[in-house]
Amino acid sequence: MSRSPRVRLLLIVLILGIVVGATYALWLPRLGYALIRDDGPAKAGMAVVLAGDPYGHRIEKGAELVRNGYVPAVLVSGPPDYGVHECDLAIAMMVRKGYPAEWFIALPNEGLNTAEEARIILAELQRRGVRSFLLVTSTYHTARATRTFRAAERSMGGGPAFRTVA
Repeated sequence: MSRSPRVRLLLIVLILGIVVGATYALWLPRLGYALIRDDGPAKAGMAVVLAGDPYGHRIEKGAELVRNGYVPAVLVSGPPDYGVHECDLAIAMMVRKGYPAEWFIALPNEGLNTAEEARIILAELQRRGVRSFLLVTSTYHTARATRTFRAAERSMGGGPAFRTVA
């Protein structure tokens, strides 16, 4: 490659970098929307809060759903973390914040990812006779969690109806 084509290629890459850098605020948020699925709340038999939220936003949303009359209780999933299940820690935090312990049902489990968690949760909901639920997870996790739960339902031969709530 002679010097002129190298310079031209470097110039093109530099211009593209400047254009991308100058316009990222326009296109980057739109890419994030592909990660979001929010069906909004509706009456259901239970809310299900997925594990993996170190700040407690998911369980707070679950408590809000109970407070607003959408569901009677929140099933809180939780794998172990340093010898304590996350669901136990999350529920204890909510009780310290003044929420009634009766609103929450701990589901300690050994699920290491959303697919394992989905199978465990769906089996528990079937065992409890729950016909519909609200799946509560972080905004950026909603689309993937919805796909994962739908796939788990198919592999189990069906399951309760659900809506995803960010």
